[in-house]
Amino acid sequence: MKNIYLLGECMIELMNTSVNTMKQSFAGDVYNTAVYLKRTFPQTNVHLVTAVGTDRFSQNMIACFKDENIQSDLVFQSKNKTPGLYAIDLDENGERSFTYWRENSAARQVMQHIDDAAIAQLSQGDMFFFSGISIAVIEPHARAGFWQMVDQLIQAGVQIVFDPNYRPRMWSSADEAQTQFKLAFAKASTVLPGIDDFEQLFAIDTAQGVIDFLAPYPITELIIKNGPASLIVVKQNLNDGHPQEIQVSPVKHVVDTTSAGDSFNGVYLGAKLNGINDLEAINMAAQSAAYVIQHKGAIVDKSGFEAFWQAQF
Repeated sequence: MKNIYLLGECMIELMNTSVNTMKQSFAGDVYNTAVYLKRTFPQTNVHLVTAVGTDRFSQNMIACFKDENIQSDLVFQSKNKTPGLYAIDLDENGERSFTYWRENSAARQVMQHIDDAAIAQLSQGDMFFFSGISIAVIEPHARAGFWQMVDQLIQAGVQIVFDPNYRPRMWSSADEAQTQFKLAFAKASTVLPGIDDFEQLFAIDTAQGVIDFLAPYPITELIIKNGPASLIVVKQNLNDGHPQEIQVSPVKHVVDTTSAGDSFNGVYLGAKLNGINDLEAINMAAQSAAYVIQHKGAIVDKSGFEAFWQAQF
């Protein structure tokens, strides 16, 4: 069985169900990716790498991981920290905005818990996934240790996958984010950006601009999410590769775009880990993302999603 380790933060999610009532659940970009990967490719061992607290919310969160069949052997528990929290506000087009409370998040200190034994376990994996949010959450002084760990995984032959997922408010400056993202580009063999990430951080607003920017890096697989219109795929050497644009069927009734990219990532990586060819993997991922954005919340109802998946694939 294939093993993927995903490092990041799972948070307490709040969403209005009425003016004075909110629904509580759990979500976070890397966790969302793990959920959709495991739901679609249950034969894959999916491990979440994060830190939570010992409070009731943390206990419920770990139980939620178990319910989704996500392995939590590298989910560490802090004695004096708690999970982060965020609230979602949706506009009439399903576009979301967030309010965060994550200063005391246990996930910020995840590198304190990762020792030689944990790195040895990670080194046995087939794939290691992290995002721009994963890096931003880690305390700045601990990021050097994170990059040293990634280097060890590369030396062990683990495939490194990075989704930029840029959130300006999580960084002290754009320069700080650019420095960290460039380190990620230098180490990842697969990169899964959206054009909006590059537009916000690097003032690059075209797929060709993204390809040209990333060409000096040793990336062998680039999947660019070009908004709702298409996906651009470049394989092998970005200097010599021929970009392939894949059109995406538009979704007429968008409810919530919170987990569009996360669900795409999870299904795509699951498909690739299980030997499915590029075009079919992208088709599976795009159709899954289209289903997810027609429902509220980052993690859609499990039974409904499984019924969709079985009907389509």
